[in-house]
Amino acid sequence: MQDVTSSVNEERFWAKVKKTPTCWEWQGDSRAGYGVVRLKRENGRQPRKPAHRVAYEMLVGPIPEGLVMDHTCHNKACVNPDHLRPVTNKQNSENLSGPHPSSTSGYRGVHWKSREQRWLVAVRHYGKMHYGGYFTDKHEAGKAAQALRLKLFTHSDMDKADSDAKAA
Repeated sequence: MQDVTSSVNEERFWAKVKKTPTCWEWQGDSRAGYGVVRLKRENGRQPRKPAHRVAYEMLVGPIPEGLVMDHTCHNKACVNPDHLRPVTNKQNSENLSGPHPSSTSGYRGVHWKSREQRWLVAVRHYGKMHYGGYFTDKHEAGKAAQALRLKLFTHSDMDKADSDAKAA
């Protein structure tokens, strides 16, 4: 694939970006919430590339091989390079904005165990499950899960911000 700056009409690209005080939101085509850019034709086909990757490469530089882009703002449509960072897949999966939509506890890493009639704290790290104990109160379990993630993860920004706010 050719260099992104020679593959994209920059004027057309930036015309599809709505800059807000925080995020720069992509207004063009999208797939699963992520902006998509059509690049210049190459060998008879017109490749597509995620808009946030294009913006990062245009304004910051190449993305290291094998890394993905993490939206630190948790806005899939954002192309603001200040909100993007190259990370591994694992680091990207650590930086979630909250629990899975099907979570019964409302906390990441907190699961109800019917047999014990208590909340279990369990966090996966490098394929291994790390347990933080059982709790009768789901809010206490949520705090324990957060502490465990802070101990294990390198890119859990929401946990770090929440922890820093409580310490202040």
